[in-house]
Amino acid sequence: MGHFFSGRYADLVIEIRGDATRDEEWAHARVVVDGDRVVEADVEGLERPLAGLTLLQAAAVGGDALALDALAHAIGPVFRAAPDSGRVAVAMSGGVDSAVALLRAGPNAVGITLRLWIDPRAPHAERACCSPEAVIAARETCHGLGIPHVTIDAREAFRRSIVEPFIQDYARGETPNPCTRCNGSFRFGRLLSFAKRAGAGRLATGHYARIVEHRGRLLLARGADEEKDQSYMLARVDPGILDRLWFPLGDQTKEETRAEAERAGLQVARRPESQEACFLGGDDYRSFLERHGLGAQEGPVVDSAGERLGTHAGFWRFTPGQRRGLGVSAGVPVFAVATVPESNTVVVGPHGALARRRVRASGKLFASVTRGDVKLRYRSPAVPATVEASADGFELALERPVYGVARGQTAVVYEGDVVVGSGIVRESSA
Repeated sequence: MGHFFSGRYADLVIEIRGDATRDEEWAHARVVVDGDRVVEADVEGLERPLAGLTLLQAAAVGGDALALDALAHAIGPVFRAAPDSGRVAVAMSGGVDSAVALLRAGPNAVGITLRLWIDPRAPHAERACCSPEAVIAARETCHGLGIPHVTIDAREAFRRSIVEPFIQDYARGETPNPCTRCNGSFRFGRLLSFAKRAGAGRLATGHYARIVEHRGRLLLARGADEEKDQSYMLARVDPGILDRLWFPLGDQTKEETRAEAERAGLQVARRPESQEACFLGGDDYRSFLERHGLGAQEGPVVDSAGERLGTHAGFWRFTPGQRRGLGVSAGVPVFAVATVPESNTVVVGPHGALARRRVRASGKLFASVTRGDVKLRYRSPAVPATVEASADGFELALERPVYGVARGQTAVVYEGDVVVGSGIVRESSA
């Protein structure tokens, strides 16, 4: 599947083509566009002809799923619409949260789905938020409400920008969070670029977070639903773009969202959520890493004194705080305390050996703070800390020890509910 351009770029009359395959069937789309209007189209399986429609109108036309895939592949790279300050671009994942965000955006919305790379050998690739099935669900939600939907193929760029660094970080003995990297450096940049092309005044997503004014500037804040709060995952988003973002679900709970979707008759009201990094496709990250270059290699498991206690099949399979899979007997419970990539060694010790009170992170403080609450994992509780700015980020003195701090994790500093800093853990000590 793909797209093809030809024609006169100087005056914006171009011929674009796209195709799509599924279950041994194939569809093709040929569209001639003058500026933002279709002047000629050859796409079998659509509900109505496209000639004379704007690209925005064409993106709302229904039809056979495969024909719509081909059309989406054709018009996605060249999609544009005249500016409209009341138009909202909505990031659509195919799930209930983005569907309700679309409802809130109103009839002048346009849906956008990023098609991202998923490991083709993953066991449940179809369940990922960026899978072909998710794209279809997102499009059906938009079209069911009479709203245009556009798909942007970002697979190769995503693989280079997010997946490859994920593998490289593990090879260096780090424990990265690809979701915070994606949100902070990849996803929102492409979504906002699309919003501009679509003539939309702002971008809405279904995240459970809020945007508030704090210390004279817009900053990210926790969502009202403590169980679903996604401010940690969004913490690396540049505050400079928050004036163009909208999180319409930030003040409500997940159950309120599902109830709203059911009242609106949306089919995705009870669609299950994807819980892991999307490109893993439901697989364990260790299996993924082994398939992508970090092969099994026997190495020693040692205690803090260097005494060999056993062997392992690859240091990258372990992260500080991990107990499962060590396969050693030391008389007392032991945990992975550190890994040494250079010698393929895993160092273990008792739970107390994991305690860390000082953390250095590279990143940014968004406000001048000397104290805050710090989260070092998405599901871990926040810990009060003294905060000191450094040349490349900040240093933290935690009021109580945190166990299982790993290089590569995301450190997020809160002042109350507001995100005032984020960075990547580079060092930690007792």
